[in-house]
Amino acid sequence: MVVIPAFCLNCCSRQLIQQFLGTVLLLYCFRCVRSIIRSVSVDLNNDASLLIDIPDALCERDKVKFTVHTKTTLSSFQKPEFSVPRQHEDFIWLHDTLVETEDYAGLIIPPAPPKPDFEGPREKMHKLGEGEATMTKEEYTKMKQELEAEYLAVFKKTVQVHEIFLQRLSSHPILNKDRNFQIFLEYDQDLSVRRKNAKEMFGGFFKNMVKSADEVLISGVKEVDDFFEQEKTFLLDYYSKIKDSTAKAEKMTRSHKNIADDYIRISATLNITMSFVSLQKVEGRVASDQELKLTELLRYYMRDIQAAKDLLYRRARALADYENSNKALDKARLKSKDIPQAEEHQQQCLQKFDKLSESGKKELTSFKGRRVVAFRKNLIEMAELEIKHAKVRSSIQLYYICFIMCTNELQYAWGICKILCEQI
Repeated sequence: MVVIPAFCLNCCSRQLIQQFLGTVLLLYCFRCVRSIIRSVSVDLNNDASLLIDIPDALCERDKVKFTVHTKTTLSSFQKPEFSVPRQHEDFIWLHDTLVETEDYAGLIIPPAPPKPDFEGPREKMHKLGEGEATMTKEEYTKMKQELEAEYLAVFKKTVQVHEIFLQRLSSHPILNKDRNFQIFLEYDQDLSVRRKNAKEMFGGFFKNMVKSADEVLISGVKEVDDFFEQEKTFLLDYYSKIKDSTAKAEKMTRSHKNIADDYIRISATLNITMSFVSLQKVEGRVASDQELKLTELLRYYMRDIQAAKDLLYRRARALADYENSNKALDKARLKSKDIPQAEEHQQQCLQKFDKLSESGKKELTSFKGRRVVAFRKNLIEMAELEIKHAKVRSSIQLYYICFIMCTNELQYAWGICKILCEQI
């Protein structure tokens, strides 16, 4: 592993870049990573008694080790402030344990963070290393800087989504008291959470198939509460629109990235470096801001809406169980057999359904408020950044036009001088 000095792509402060087998691993400047992560947080209701952040992270090939920092005033923790190392698999384990806990069936479990994916930038870096001999030094440097910026953007998003998951849990009045969550935050050794084997992955796939079939079966159960009927209709329609918007936002971001790449090629071909490099940086920043402020937010709420739909499914399943228990009780009374057991089962199903309905209303109402605040905040900030980038782009283009005009004037004046000299 070789450590080389470089500058932060965001604020130009000194940082260290580790280069390992041709792959640039950007570890600092975390001040910039932290500021960007805070600006795109989707949950603005953090509980001051339990504050969690990820101030540092280290990328080692396919794994990312996060430093989870906790500051708390709760008496259930042994220390008021501590930090522990965690990997992505630890986050997935925590999410799965929450989903599988029966007491949390009436809650919207925050979506698990997606697996870190550095294959794209790593593959491009490998190809760039292979093609270095066919490029000029200037072209290689520019392309390398672009790939470093892309790697840093992926790294920022990876840290961001994992931190948001923990902050959602810490701000929840019930989930923040979960014992497994406390172990995740406080246990200072490796959790030794292994990845799922092929059998377990197939079991999860089969479970999802059964769930999909069960959703079709219970879809015929008549809803007894207009609130949940309206929420179900809204979430199905809203998920479809968010999914479509996400695809369009990703396409828009790719277009800006392609424009930035084209500026590099144009500047190298025409040897007009200054203006096109400036425009390339602007387009790259536009793509990065749109990715963080809009595309990532849409992706997150696709997963969060699915978590809300899962809550509605669990409640619908409880309603179907309650109706089935009523039918079983009627049969028991007709046969005058096992009536006490049937009545007890009916009461248990009713209590579970009522509990899910009560907590479900609170969760869905909170989900709506959180969603509106997050979209308003990010869209306003993105609009402000768009205005800022437009001003910079206009000033660069104006400068280039003035430069061309001055060049033409000088060429015209030089031509007049040559004519006058010839006449003399």
